[in-house]
Parts: sequence; C-alpha cells; structure tokens
Amino acid sequence: MDFELSETHRAIQTTAREFAQLEIAPHAAGWDEREEFPRALIPKLGRLGFMGIQIDPAYGGSGLDTMAYAIIVEEVSRADGSMGLTVASHNGLGSAHIARFGTEEQRRRYLPKLATGEWLGAWALTEAGSGSDAAGLVTRAVQQGNEWVLNGSKMFITQGSEAGVTVVLASNDRGSKHRGITAFAVEAGTPGFTQYKLRGKMGVGRSDTVELVLQDVRLSDAARVGRVGSGFTDAMIILDKGRISIGAMALGIGEAALAAAIAYAKERKQFGHPIADFQGLQWMLADSRVELDAARLLLWRAATLADQGKPFSTEAAIAKLHASEAASHVCDRALQIHGGYGFINQFPVERYVRDVRLCRIGEGTSEVQRRVIARALLG
Repeated sequence: MDFELSETHRAIQTTAREFAQLEIAPHAAGWDEREEFPRALIPKLGRLGFMGIQIDPAYGGSGLDTMAYAIIVEEVSRADGSMGLTVASHNGLGSAHIARFGTEEQRRRYLPKLATGEWLGAWALTEAGSGSDAAGLVTRAVQQGNEWVLNGSKMFITQGSEAGVTVVLASNDRGSKHRGITAFAVEAGTPGFTQYKLRGKMGVGRSDTVELVLQDVRLSDAARVGRVGSGFTDAMIILDKGRISIGAMALGIGEAALAAAIAYAKERKQFGHPIADFQGLQWMLADSRVELDAARLLLWRAATLADQGKPFSTEAAIAKLHASEAASHVCDRALQIHGGYGFINQFPVERYVRDVRLCRIGEGTSEVQRRVIARALLG
C-alpha cells in the first residue's frame, strides 16, 4: 500500500491550497458575517476545473478521480467550510446524478454548464418530514401522458436558489415505498418551482440553503433522470461518494482549527511561558494530530476503493463517521486552547466549531453511518 500521493495528486493539492488560501480564506469571515454566498467565486473555481472534477472531459469536465475530489474538497474547506460544502455538493450530488444516470441528451444539455460553473447543480432529497428516513419522502410525481406533474416541498437544499438545475427526488408510487421514487431534472425558472432562502443557520452561513416548493410543476418525460422507480437506489449510490466529500470537508476544517490552535499556543503566554510549554495542552494538540491523520487514511482508503471500482459503501460510511466526529473534537480543543478569545469572532476558531457541526448531519447523520457499518458487520 502506497501512503504517498502521486505527482498528479500533489500538483492538484498544491493548486487547490494556493487558490483557496489566496482567494477564499481572506474573505471567509466577512462572508460569514453577512451570510453572503460568493457567487463571483464560482467561475474562478470552474476555470481551475474544480466545478467539474469528475465530469468526463467530453462534456467539459476535468475527468479526475475520487482521490482528487477528496483532496480538492479538503483544501477548499481548510480555507472555508461553506465553500468546501459548495464544491462537494455541486460535484458529488446534482452533477454526479446527471453524469451517472442521465440520458445522453441530459448530459449534453447540463454537464458543460455545470463543469464550468456557469450553472450550479443542486440535489433535492431531504424534506421537512423525511431526513434520515429518505424513503419516507412525500413529494409526488404523477404521470399524465408524456408529462409528469410534481407537487411537494424539499428542505435544507444546498445551492437551491443559485442552481441552474436541481435533481428532485419524488414518489411516483407511494405503495412501493423506496421502489416507487423517481428523479427529475428541474431547471431554474420552471413555472411552479419556487425557492425560499433559509437564514440564521448555526454554521456554513455562506452556503446557499433553501426550501424548495413545487406546485403543479409540469415536466416532460425527457426531464426524468434514470428509470421510473430507480431514484432511491440511484440516490444511495450517489450518497456513497458524497460521504467521502463531507468527510473531506470535515478534515479540512479540522486542519484549519489545529493550525490555528498551534499558532495561538506558541504565541499566548501564561505564568511567564507560552502555553505550548504545558503538557496538558501538548496532549490536546497530539490527540488532534492523531485523529486527523487517522481520518485522512480512512478517507483515502474509501477513495482508492472507489477509484479501483471496488465496493466502498461501508468504507465511505466509516470514513465519514470518523472524520466528522474527529474534526469536531479537534475544533472543540482548538476553541478550548484559545480560551475566552476562542469564543469571539475576532479569531476564526468559533467559526470552525459552528461549520464542522454540519458534517455530523449532512449526507447521513453519524447515527445513520453507524447503522450502515453495523449492517455490514451483521449481514
């Protein structure tokens, strides 16, 4: 087993880190204070190939592997968790669903715009009454001749008001439960398709998060993504890679928090010494380094299995679970090391604590990941 990144992956890491630290990190605090989504940044990410990471070059994408995807999300998240979430969800959910399960016509229509960042992609599975119980969604899709009529609502949808196209999961047969769910590509501006921006979030306030309402939204059958009734199964496949990306997001935030804690510990003096001299604090830093390194190895294992075409669902759940919880521990320690200063927004650690909390919820809660892992263990 090779624990070193390839030359290509190192170059991608360097490019992503330099861009993120120059173009994103200096502005993150301001965006957070204003709850501002930096839409102007998206084309810049697109020019680097970061908005079409795994889209085939035939459609204008970068055609990179899952390892590169994880590396890019980590580096962007190290600069700003919200932008890491944007890159992760755009690439791993909406764009990925169309790229994998869409028709050739859909790929040609949407993927070139998604790959450049001209359009953002969103993915609408979660509803107010169905989060972890994804198959319990109640948004309806009724077929009328060659058309489908969608009614319902979706909640906590990332990029929902900024997206040019949203993949919406809806029930076409409630009696069939998860076997009666179908996906549709719904374009911005479609009559009856309305977005309501959610504000006042605890963290990732720069990310665009919305409630979507579909009221008699009429779509041709050409908007259907995948087979009728295959939407839930397809969504679970999409979520596997999504879990790798949210783990990478958590890892990036954790790395930023650890770097901030180390810098502060060297600078802050108490009892005539830098607090870095005190063993209790040194152990906090050491524990953080161990947890983040373990998270990275688990993420790289899941990404490598995905790139080898091997099953990786359980490994993705393990990686996401550990990375999100480890990064939460690291951010909490970083705040503790800062003391009272960690509690005010003059230092970034309070933002890291708020942002990383999402990682234990999004793309499947920690409890759902444990269920996936336990099911694999017990058969």
